[in-house]
Amino acid sequence: MNKILSNKKAITVFMAPAMLIIVVIVLVPIVISLYYSLLKWDGIGKATFIGIENYINLFGDERFIASVKNSLLYVVLSLFIQLPLSLLLAIVVSNTKKLEKFYVTVFFIPVIISSVVIGQLWQKVYNGDYGLLNVLLRSLGYSGHDWLGDEKTALMCSFIPNLWQYIGYHMLIMYAGIKSISTDISEAAKIDGANRFQTAMRITIPILKPIIQVCVTFSLIGALKIFDLIFVLTGGGPFQSTEVPTIYMYKTTFDQMHYGYGSAISTFVIIECFLFTAILRFIFKNREDA
Repeated sequence: MNKILSNKKAITVFMAPAMLIIVVIVLVPIVISLYYSLLKWDGIGKATFIGIENYINLFGDERFIASVKNSLLYVVLSLFIQLPLSLLLAIVVSNTKKLEKFYVTVFFIPVIISSVVIGQLWQKVYNGDYGLLNVLLRSLGYSGHDWLGDEKTALMCSFIPNLWQYIGYHMLIMYAGIKSISTDISEAAKIDGANRFQTAMRITIPILKPIIQVCVTFSLIGALKIFDLIFVLTGGGPFQSTEVPTIYMYKTTFDQMHYGYGSAISTFVIIECFLFTAILRFIFKNREDA
């Protein structure tokens, strides 16, 4: 095995199929999309090269700016609500003596369900007439509400299913990290008089920093490129109140047939993901050095 790992030719041979797939499926479409973003094209007729005009128009487009703000709100909610809850659940479940595997399985079930199915499910929960949420509120003496049809509540209500779906995903990653920590460390802390809270804050979380960085990166990118769940729930409505760049890109490209402008939006999302990921790596690296 060591001979293979030290053989550059063998490494190249084994890596070549994966690299080829990445180039064909990921890099080539990105390059094509970047080229399309420099065109004025309806997807059918003759394309006209217009340079960076689509990008200039983006930052003067109020609808696009509003969609970016919505996606950034998703980022904030994901990082400061979803991940802390996932970490809390991971710590609690890992310290549970009974039914530990059962709880891990239950929290992970939403992850394996299709986002389209989850969107349909939560549409029924939020339904203004027979939805579970309104039925519960009416039983408590409150009036019902059209949760997804109201601009003021639609955005937050569309985030909750995403929170519910992926909280178990991040919890499982953190749970696996916690279980990989040697029990000798926690036992030594217990002998020194540390309670569970102190052990979690002073030992568990600091050791989990590399795993937390991975979860932060996944959560950030997932929030920036979210599409299917919001598309099923609201389609970006009402009045674009839940629209994010990916949905705006879809509508611009396939509904309005502005392939160049839609490609510029997709390129922006890619650059945005790379930029935020680089910032996160810089922040975590500085903290490690400190």
